[in-house]
Amino acid sequence: MLRTFATTSIPSPAPLSSGVRISLTAPLSRSALSSIRTGLEFAFSEQENVFDPAETHAAVLIPFCNVNNVPGILFEVRGKLRTHSGEVSFPGGRMDEAYTLSAALRETEEEIGIPRDRVEILGRLGPPQTSLSGLRVWPYAGFVHAESRPSSMASGTSPVTYPPTSESTDEFPLPSLSLADLRLNPQEVAHAFHLPLTALVSPPRLHSYLFRGGLPYYAVSVADIVAGPGAVHSDSDAPVHWVNDIAQRDEIGGGREGRLEVWGLTGWYLCEIMRILGVYRPHSTERSTPP
Repeated sequence: MLRTFATTSIPSPAPLSSGVRISLTAPLSRSALSSIRTGLEFAFSEQENVFDPAETHAAVLIPFCNVNNVPGILFEVRGKLRTHSGEVSFPGGRMDEAYTLSAALRETEEEIGIPRDRVEILGRLGPPQTSLSGLRVWPYAGFVHAESRPSSMASGTSPVTYPPTSESTDEFPLPSLSLADLRLNPQEVAHAFHLPLTALVSPPRLHSYLFRGGLPYYAVSVADIVAGPGAVHSDSDAPVHWVNDIAQRDEIGGGREGRLEVWGLTGWYLCEIMRILGVYRPHSTERSTPP
């Protein structure tokens, strides 16, 4: 089914940081995963991430993967839910158990059909922000493997460790995930799509917003990707649909000015991990300075 969308351009974004940890074009390899894991390890502070049982919590997975040998991240467009309908998000949801990581893996399997034994956890970032609905949201980063891994290497509550490999093997591209293997829950997810890492530095896609009126971050326009071959759909005959807030309030609806965007809390976490990996520059309090 053909779907068409209008496009909007913005001025060129700031140059990349000089300390980029991974390639945005080469398929993710064992070496690249090690770089992501190291970056997250040094960026995470236990003091900033104290779990308060008195709060209501949720957890999400930032699922890195290769698709057709292109490195990127999986996202969802939410289905017809009571809240967040038509919005772009990471897989995840409200916690029903004591472990935040377990919740992220459970929801990923329920929503897009990726079993936890195909997810290699790379680390977490923080501090966890509060959603507009009052949930404290804990973000984890992982890599989605093309096939299930041995059960002895899978874990629902702690990162997986792998035996040492040779330097040459570490540089081999990891096998690509087939989007056709995803099993979307039609009650929760309308579309799932692979966002190439190169899209995160594409000027026409990027729009600078302030997160909660404070620090700037990039929202990423994705309507054409959701309508293209890099996406799968709960209903292949249904058009890509989202609702924009008439009042243009922050984090309400699919985006601003009619766009479908990775924005709000999802966009903030995406920018945070790109800053950790050196793709975006560190925080600045000046709106004119890109994130």
